[in-house]
This record gives sequence, C-alpha cells and structure tokens, in this order.
Amino acid sequence: MSAATMKKPVAVEDVVVTFEDQQKINKFARNTSRMTELKNEIESKRKTLQNLHDASDDLMMLDDDSLLIPYQIGGVFVSHSQEETQEMLEAAKEALEQEIKGLEERVSAIQQVLNDLKVQLYAKFGNNINLEADES
Repeated sequence: MSAATMKKPVAVEDVVVTFEDQQKINKFARNTSRMTELKNEIESKRKTLQNLHDASDDLMMLDDDSLLIPYQIGGVFVSHSQEETQEMLEAAKEALEQEIKGLEERVSAIQQVLNDLKVQLYAKFGNNINLEADES
C-alpha cells in the first residue's frame, strides 16, 4: 500500500479550555444543582399544599360546628372553631401558593441562564462537552 492511500484516524480537535470557559462550566454546574434543589423544594411544597386542600375538604364535611378542631402551629396543636380553622387553612394555602410561584419564577430564571450558557459552550466545544442532564 502506498502512503497516499493509507488514512490516518481523524483526531478530535484539541480545544483549549480557557479560564473564562471553566468559569462558564462551573456556573452551569452550580445553576443546574440549584435548579434541582428548587424543583425538589417545589415538589415538597406541592405535597404540603395538597395536604392542606385535603384537610380543608375534610373540614367542610363535618356536621357539628361546635367541635374544636386542632390546628398545628409550629410544634403545638391549638384548638379553634371550625370557621377559624378553615380561615387559617385558606391563609396557609395562599401563602404556600405564593411561595411555589416564587420558586417557579426562580427556576425559570435559572433555566434561561442555563440555556444561554449551553449556547455559548456548545458553540465553542461542540460534541466535546455534554451539558444534558441524565434523566434516570
């Protein structure tokens, strides 16, 4: 075989990782981690909100308005009338819904930052970098 017909294996381009590139990669990793934490917190708060909805529904089914309903405040249960307990549940649900909304806005902002970083990093590194989350 002649040297002209022999093909060398194609080498992956050597891309130099600058300090700025490393900062972007680190920022991407920190934001990905923070977004995962926020999503877990949102899920937890949604479960709590569902529990509050269930408690409110159960409270509406009570026939006797004279019963005192125990309501947990911190580590203590305080008995209130059915109406007062219902009002406290509604206030707790509204506060929790606002917290969830705020967390979702933060996740959205982080997602925008991640998308911008992905564009920049993939533009420079192409297939040499993997920024996709493992969905397992």
